[in-house]
Amino acid sequence: MSKTLILIPSRLSATRLPGKPLLKINNLSIISHVVKKAKESRIGEVYVATENQEILKDVEKNGGKAILTSKQHKTGTDRIFECYQTLNHKDVDYIINLQGDEPDIDVNDIRNLNNLILKNNSEIGTLAAKIKDKAIFSNSNIVKVITKNEIIDNNFSLALDFTRKVNEGIKKNTYHHIGIYAYKTSILERIVNLNQSENEIKNQLEQLRAMDNGIKINVALAKSSPISIDTMEDYEKVKKKLLETKN
Repeated sequence: MSKTLILIPSRLSATRLPGKPLLKINNLSIISHVVKKAKESRIGEVYVATENQEILKDVEKNGGKAILTSKQHKTGTDRIFECYQTLNHKDVDYIINLQGDEPDIDVNDIRNLNNLILKNNSEIGTLAAKIKDKAIFSNSNIVKVITKNEIIDNNFSLALDFTRKVNEGIKKNTYHHIGIYAYKTSILERIVNLNQSENEIKNQLEQLRAMDNGIKINVALAKSSPISIDTMEDYEKVKKKLLETKN
C-alpha cells in the first residue's frame, strides 16, 4: 500500500506579514492550526519543516512534530526536501506539501487529493476551486490554473498552465489554484535538482519549473477556496471565519 507523508514548510521572515505563523487564532497559532488539519486528514505522519526555533517550539508545544532546516533555502519545496532527507523514511511513496498559511483548508479536499494521486499514479497533483468572483481573473496575487478538461468530482485533469493574470475572455477551464502539492518522492527529488526556469522566475511560480521540464501536474477540484494569509486583512478574515466555525 502506498504511503504518504505530509510536510508543512514554515518560516517567520514573510515580508508582508512578518511572524505570521505564530499569530494566534482561537488561542492557537496559524501553523499549529494547519498541523491540526493535516493530522485530521489521517493520511500519514505530519511534520513542519522550519528554519526557526520559535516555530519548532510552538508546534511541539501543541502536540505536533517539527524539523529544523537550513536558513538558505529559496523555496518551500527545497525546505520540505531537506526535511524528507533528514527523516530518512525509505517507505514513503508520496509527499504532500501543505502550505503553512492556509489554516481554513478543508480536510476532505486534502484527502481527495491524496486519494486521486494514489489512484492515478500521477507525478504531481494539486487542487483548484471554481472562480466565483470575476475580479480574481485580473488579481495577480491569486494564482490561476488552466486545465485541459473541466475539473469535476473525482476527475484529475492535466494542468496546461499556471498564471497570475487571465484575460477575462479566456475563462474556459480556468480555476483558482490552491497551493497544495502531492509529489512522487522521485519527482520531488528531480525538481529540487533542476535549475530555476525563466518562466518560473518571470512569473514567480515555482510549479512552472516542473512543467517547463516535462513533468505533468494533475488538478483535482476543491470544494472550497481557503484564504492564504499574506496580509493583516487576510488574517482578520480567517480569524473571523474560524471563530464562526468554532461557534
